[in-house]
Amino acid sequence: MKRMHINVAVSDLQQSVQFYTALFAARPSVVKDDYAKWMLDDPRVNFAITSRGGRTGIDHLGIQVESPEELKEVHGRLQTAGRPLLEQGETTCCYARSQKTWVHDPEGIAWETFLTTGESPVYGEDADPAAAPGSACCSPEATAEPPRSACC
Repeated sequence: MKRMHINVAVSDLQQSVQFYTALFAARPSVVKDDYAKWMLDDPRVNFAITSRGGRTGIDHLGIQVESPEELKEVHGRLQTAGRPLLEQGETTCCYARSQKTWVHDPEGIAWETFLTTGESPVYGEDADPAAAPGSACCSPEATAEPPRSACC
């Protein structure tokens, strides 16, 4: 079964943990100094917040799968979408080991598809907050500028 994934970059992690704990009526399943995650069943969502984003707001969206077969199915759908894919493969990010592929929608929103294969004691392989504040192993930069609108 697939699970929607939403990651929001926040300016005050503790304040946001309190807010989302009240909203979801559930405590986070993972809490770190710079990250918190709720694995909810109602609604079925993997909702995470992090203070590592370069800017606040929605960092990226995703689809978390539970098996290699589901990952292959979703990857196949992405290939038919006609957008450049960043196949990250095995990686460590968000205190978990995963297999990942990234794509940006036509508006530039980053989407990840991933299968979590285990836990990790570190946030990610390429994210050292002391060396590069605001960097994260998540949500790579869009390869092309999204279309601009003359309105709102």
